[in-house]
Amino acid sequence: MFEQLGLIGCGLMGGSFALAMKQAGLVQRVVGYSKSPTTTERARQLGVIDVEAPSALLAVAGADIVLLAVPVSATEATLKAIRHLVTPQMLIMDVGSTKADVVQAAESALRDKVGSFVPAHPITGREVSGVEHAEAELYSGRQVILTPTERTLTVQLQRAQEVWTQLGCRVTSMAPEAHDAAFAAVSHLPHLLAFTLVNSITGQEQADTFLSLAGPGFRDFTRIAASDPKVWRDIFLSNRDELLHQAGLYRQALERIEHAMRQSDAQSIEDMLTFASETRKHWRMGAQRNKK
Repeated sequence: MFEQLGLIGCGLMGGSFALAMKQAGLVQRVVGYSKSPTTTERARQLGVIDVEAPSALLAVAGADIVLLAVPVSATEATLKAIRHLVTPQMLIMDVGSTKADVVQAAESALRDKVGSFVPAHPITGREVSGVEHAEAELYSGRQVILTPTERTLTVQLQRAQEVWTQLGCRVTSMAPEAHDAAFAAVSHLPHLLAFTLVNSITGQEQADTFLSLAGPGFRDFTRIAASDPKVWRDIFLSNRDELLHQAGLYRQALERIEHAMRQSDAQSIEDMLTFASETRKHWRMGAQRNKK
């Protein structure tokens, strides 16, 4: 049980965490701050937070657990703003989708206090944003990746693991760089492709006609293109190198099937489609495969 959660960022992710902590009986009081006072006020009205704070620093005053639910580009500035109140007894986590840049920001901002910070990435979310959409079950049954460093305090890492586990999450740990490489492939690239596909169609003269004929396949493939553009702008830039690498590999795969189509090579096309189809059929979300 924590006495006070200092919540910085009272949107979907932060608000859902606060509600989940309350529902699980893990926190007595939630003090929240958002850059927009309207958001903070709305969070209090909805019962997501108990007290509104006028600044990030005051949101963590007296807190024994802190969650940063801000854009990854705001991590360093936010941590600098609260540094003076950070103690070794305080557990600080984030929910950012990239981790190497977050770790670097934490080390720069917190310096000798960085041991209290446990970088976290819950694999969840929705296409809508805002505290109005926060729900206590958002994290239940989901995977959470922790990316501790050599300077992370063991006691805080253990507390972070316990918190997410009690919220119903499956918790694993990996290096920040390995995390970013993996999620460039399975998360960031799919978002990039979904956004780009929509733009490629809407840029055509017959876009309205094409879109009026689109069915479930287009709907499912482009669902994530409705995600918050500002959030994904930051992710694309913060994980740029890994994402560009994955985009290059995708381009090579696309060129292979295009070449087979130009050559009317039915067997090669079928082989590539069969391989993809079988891989997808045997894939399970969150499952790990052992590679030889």
